[in-house]
Amino acid sequence: MHDLNDMRYFAEVVDHGGFASAARALDLPTSRLSRRIARLETDLGVRLLHRSTRKLSLTAAGEQYYRHCTAVRDQADQAHAELDRILAEPRGPLRVSCPVTLAQTTIGPLIPGYLARHPKVRLDMQVSNRVVDLVEEGVDVALRVRATLDDSGSAIIKQLGLSHGLLVASPDLLRRHGRPAQPADLDRFDAVGLSAPGGKVRLRLFGPQNARHEAACRPACVVDDLMTLRFAILGGIGIGMLPDYMCHEDIERGRLERILPAWSLASGIVHAAYLSRRGMLPALRSFLDYLGETLVQNPSGDLVGVTPLHDANAMAGAAPAKPRAATPSPRPARPDRASGRGGK
Repeated sequence: MHDLNDMRYFAEVVDHGGFASAARALDLPTSRLSRRIARLETDLGVRLLHRSTRKLSLTAAGEQYYRHCTAVRDQADQAHAELDRILAEPRGPLRVSCPVTLAQTTIGPLIPGYLARHPKVRLDMQVSNRVVDLVEEGVDVALRVRATLDDSGSAIIKQLGLSHGLLVASPDLLRRHGRPAQPADLDRFDAVGLSAPGGKVRLRLFGPQNARHEAACRPACVVDDLMTLRFAILGGIGIGMLPDYMCHEDIERGRLERILPAWSLASGIVHAAYLSRRGMLPALRSFLDYLGETLVQNPSGDLVGVTPLHDANAMAGAAPAKPRAATPSPRPARPDRASGRGGK
């Protein structure tokens, strides 16, 4: 049986263009490396290299063998890296950025379980709706929700799932004013919203067969915080749009009711943004793996188990997001530069 180390040695000689430089890279005497390659050629019964005083070149057989050697070497390196990853214990500081509502409703409840599993990690979670710069602020990972993903910059993204906006109202309001049967009926209702451009709370709806409708409702109340928005809707002040993760329990317990369920509202892609997969700290990898385990998805990509996520920016009127696989993007994504109340 051939010594697999000789395959690595041969690949290194070819990569470095000679025995001397390859020997330095391998920390071996040049004479020993030369003897190993000569023995390899003897064992194989074929010449792999053309040798001269000026340069080395591959024979036809050597070219084919080199391709196989590099494949074996790369697979071995990958196997060692995977084992190192498994054996490396997550420890040390981990800086995470997360929007306020996302942290309060979904990520926050997961933190005790993560730290119980990895007690040597020192988690520094920055809970803020301010957009962070991963490089300048030394943030390891930013959790974000966006209607689309920007694939043109330097950050790597890992999609975690989807979230949807729901149009809801309190039972008391519906008893007093009736239930809208079609999108056009919304214009006669007071509404609660995050903004009221032109003096109206605007609700963008997407219906069957690509139908669209924008309702312009009277603003009973305008707030810049999703939790306050929820309380206002619960109090019967007006109809409004809430992310599914915030209102699903209210709907189940009868505190809120869905309006026009055949029509969808703004959707968001929940994802993590970080700078590089190479040299990823075990603490960061373990945190991303933990989110992948606990933020369970259904076949459509919607988050289930732990309630789905959303933020104010994704509720600003974008069409429902298209689902994508919850894996790191093959192309890097630019860190978010857009400003907004709920963006992160």
